[in-house]
Amino acid sequence: MRNSPGPLLRRALVGVVGLSALSALGALGALCAPVSAATPAASPVREAERVPFTERYRALQHGGIVRAANTSVSCRATGAAPAPACPAARAGMAAVNSDFDMFYIDVDDDPRTYNSSRAEVRLPEAARVTYARLYWGGNLRVGEQKPPRDNGRVLLAEPGGDYREVLADTVVGHRAAGGADAFQASADVTGLVRQSGPGLYTVAQVNAAMGRSAAGAWGGWTLVVAYENAAEPLRHLALWDGFDTLDSRTAHGVRLTGARFSAGAGGRAGLVAYDGRRGVRGDSFTVTTRTKSNKARATALSDGANPPSDVLNSTISEPGAVPAPRVPAYSNTLGYDSDVFDLRTALRGGGDQLAFRLVSQRDAAWAGVLFAAVDAPQ
Repeated sequence: MRNSPGPLLRRALVGVVGLSALSALGALGALCAPVSAATPAASPVREAERVPFTERYRALQHGGIVRAANTSVSCRATGAAPAPACPAARAGMAAVNSDFDMFYIDVDDDPRTYNSSRAEVRLPEAARVTYARLYWGGNLRVGEQKPPRDNGRVLLAEPGGDYREVLADTVVGHRAAGGADAFQASADVTGLVRQSGPGLYTVAQVNAAMGRSAAGAWGGWTLVVAYENAAEPLRHLALWDGFDTLDSRTAHGVRLTGARFSAGAGGRAGLVAYDGRRGVRGDSFTVTTRTKSNKARATALSDGANPPSDVLNSTISEPGAVPAPRVPAYSNTLGYDSDVFDLRTALRGGGDQLAFRLVSQRDAAWAGVLFAAVDAPQ
């Protein structure tokens, strides 16, 4: 399991993180230092073409996992836009990023940032944050080629607060494929989120290119937060991350072993992926449960926002009638997926092992994050 080495305040500490004990999770300690939006870029962290999926965090506790997410790039709403029109695409029409000249979303009224977006971390009352990790990524090659030196740096503002520089604390995934130059970075922000609590978080300066190309422009961020709350069921919590392409030859899977759950248990699972295209079928997210008798049962995860054969369809979605607010709250995010699925149907038979598998048969997509929260026997 990869854990943070400690506070991220000194750039000398940014780099590869080795193996360490679970007790080191949340060792962010002091909050990230406040910075100007114009702060010079940090020295880049080490990058790798492929970062294998590994377990980042695991806990058995009363509580759960929530996430906040948004896109950083969208189609141009003004000027000459090709059909289908940009406003219709943002509202949910089955369009893809390569249909458009793409431009930055910038909601913060700060002239020193060129992209920014917001989303709410929705925590239950009396919840205590036990782990929080910020993920961000994008395509560096579209109508322009952006240099990778800023891949490992973004700005993060807590609810009502000022921007703080956040530096990636592990190897950054950075790979060129399918006409794109893609990356994902991440950092432990437990201390900041624990102190700041629920509300709208703003992330700025995601290093993504704008313009138009066959590969399309895309970029976004997801903040994954594990919390403890005595009023909620005992749950198995797990978070995995990595970075690699998804295509007809490559699938990505993770296993949650040693996590017994009863028949009828509740749970949720989430994913983060890049450059999924709405209406391009052939991608799926499945969970296989296995009992002590070694009987396996596979379930394709889907919902009203994510068809079973098109889960990578440029959505930010979650179960429930009232999703957490985002600014902006586009229905079609044109190349960025951060989705949460209800696991109740998949868990109805009980078991002691879960295996998640993400596949894309047609989209040239990238996998970045998987997480799960599953009720444990009381």
